[in-house]
Amino acid sequence: FPFRFDPVFRPLLAVLGVRPSTAWVVVTGRELLIRYGPWRLRTDRANVTGVEVSGPYRWWRAIGPHVSMVDRGVSFGSSTAGGACLRFGVPVPALAPAGWLRHPAATVTITDPPALARLLAGPDPS
Repeated sequence: FPFRFDPVFRPLLAVLGVRPSTAWVVVTGRELLIRYGPWRLRTDRANVTGVEVSGPYRWWRAIGPHVSMVDRGVSFGSSTAGGACLRFGVPVPALAPAGWLRHPAATVTITDPPALARLLAGPDPS
């Protein structure tokens, strides 16, 4: 699943190393992998306990990597149009070095949030 990029934010995100070639979500039979420029999130597919399609977002809350001060969820944003919030049974590392900060959820602004939600809501193929 490629990230959706709003044209106005592409230059700023490119400075952070976030480009279409370095931002994607992959779901395999066993894993969920998120790459957002230099940041990575990897967890077992079974650790995804819920998916919610959301948006649109305010640009200052959506663009770039963010950590929610409310629940420590991580956001990887490249568009204000909308995204998918993935909830985890066991919080996972993503932003901080050495994994000391763990996130109970991740929001990704991919091009087709409903398709990701359908895929993750389906039966685990493993």
